[in-house]
Amino acid sequence: MFHNILVCVDGSVHSDRALDEAIDLATTENGRLTILTAVPRLPAWAGTSATAAAVQPLANELRAQATTALRDAVDRVPQSMPVTMILSEKPIREALTEQLRAGTYDLLVMGSRGRGALSSSVLGSVSHYALNHAGVPVLIIHAAVAQNSEQSVDDRPRSGATPSAEPDEADPRVPAETATSIA
Repeated sequence: MFHNILVCVDGSVHSDRALDEAIDLATTENGRLTILTAVPRLPAWAGTSATAAAVQPLANELRAQATTALRDAVDRVPQSMPVTMILSEKPIREALTEQLRAGTYDLLVMGSRGRGALSSSVLGSVSHYALNHAGVPVLIIHAAVAQNSEQSVDDRPRSGATPSAEPDEADPRVPAETATSIA
């Protein structure tokens, strides 16, 4: 039923649970995963000439965090499962819309809330947008299930994956032409 699954990750507990569910679905259906993450954007005021030099380290840190979230997600996918990783510099809504239009996905899986304080305050931001614009079934995962279980997401054994490549390098499980980074 779901053979080509797009899953959004950002390193939050909600996205970790979403990835777990996407892996389970793809395993059951002999499917493949595309894992998408976006580098968080700096606020508009940070782009002025007066602040540009001061905020550059923050921009670098945000990119490093997104890269780590993507790498960690790919590490959790079983070796036998095809996976494509996408690191986007675009805002997540734009990157998500672009992927959904370009791909032939059967399902979008994402956490109900992301890492940002503002987006954590409401189910609204990206997940609400996806529900209204995806054009494919959307599975929204809440982290409460993981918090109530005996093991937290971080305590679970990983899926036997090997150390990951840099996001701009091809994962050995994915043909080189499908491992992409959206600029």
